[in-house]
Amino acid sequence: MNAVVTLKKGEGRSLKAGGPWIYDNEIANVLGSFEDGDIVFVRDFDGYPMGRGFINRNSKITVRMMTRNIDTEIDKEFIRMRVKNAWEYRKKVVDISSCRVIFGEADFLPGIVIDKFADILVVQSLALGIDRFKQQIINCLIECMAQDGISVRGVYERSDAKVRRQEGMECVKGFLSEPFDTKVEIVENDVHYYVDVKDGQKTGFFLDQKYNRKSIWKLCKGARVLDCFTHTGSFALNAGMAGAAEVTGVDASELAVAQAEENACLNHLEDRVKFFCRDVFELLPELEKQGEKYDVVILDPPAFTKSRNSIKNAVKGYREINLRAMKLVKDGGYLATCSCSHFMDYELFTQTVGQAARNVHKRLRQVEYRTQAPDHPILWAAEDSYYLKFYIFQVCDEK
Repeated sequence: MNAVVTLKKGEGRSLKAGGPWIYDNEIANVLGSFEDGDIVFVRDFDGYPMGRGFINRNSKITVRMMTRNIDTEIDKEFIRMRVKNAWEYRKKVVDISSCRVIFGEADFLPGIVIDKFADILVVQSLALGIDRFKQQIINCLIECMAQDGISVRGVYERSDAKVRRQEGMECVKGFLSEPFDTKVEIVENDVHYYVDVKDGQKTGFFLDQKYNRKSIWKLCKGARVLDCFTHTGSFALNAGMAGAAEVTGVDASELAVAQAEENACLNHLEDRVKFFCRDVFELLPELEKQGEKYDVVILDPPAFTKSRNSIKNAVKGYREINLRAMKLVKDGGYLATCSCSHFMDYELFTQTVGQAARNVHKRLRQVEYRTQAPDHPILWAAEDSYYLKFYIFQVCDEK
């Protein structure tokens, strides 16, 4: 028999609204024998059945829900159903040549992410309970793809995120298949990239900006473009492919810049798309003093905050780079700006960009607002799944 987790009276509000997690301070007691990682029953304070999930006392997120039906068995058929649903969804909403095929809680498989880069799968397992199902999930996904004539050449694990330690787990990475060349070529929006699945950030490439990158094409033909925090050059290369006259990509990582330069050559854009290794916060004031102006400026920074405790400093950082960027945009030019931290929510990010505009006496005309690509679905009531905010503005001088 599974152990039974009982909620405190008045707790579990997020769970009851559709959320996937139960925190340690919401639990009244756990009855029955279990090990961390086991599937448990969940009941409300009055005994009302809430579903099943896996438990881990090492984590503040003590239970992650797998099903809202307390009678559903979490077995191989259940895993196959979840994986098949995730794959069928991607086939409907996104280009599946390279995409995120499993997105944790938003695909009702909490704690696991799987990205598909051409014919390679990269797996990131972040929770103890789901780690037990990891190989089953991979096998089911390979089977689903095979039914559509898609062959998987190899699988690599990137479970090296520090958050695993909060689950009482070690960080691990390595092959889950026969070894293969971990520099994988993909094509997205007609742009070719080399993806380093072994040593690149997270799973190797940020697929969530796929359609946001495409959205700048219409602005970049014949334009002078500055791409800040370019990483491996994705926005800069999209600008180049769109017909930009001149593109400058900037990143503080020498490794990222080297990869960006390699990607530029791969697309025969090295004559118009150049990359430099610089700290963006230091560079933008220098460019302003030099009187530089651009038709399009792109800001795609890393998350400035990964906790609620550092939001104030994050706001300062976002405000600083946005006001500096606005000063570099020609009157009537365009700014693409985003935040990938879910703690910097839509309202706060919007307010911060607005403050930056007022501080430098610029008027913003919103072209569009976007979020992450649909292979990273936003599950309502699971606020962590809504993290990417992406604006395009026309920047106008006050006159």
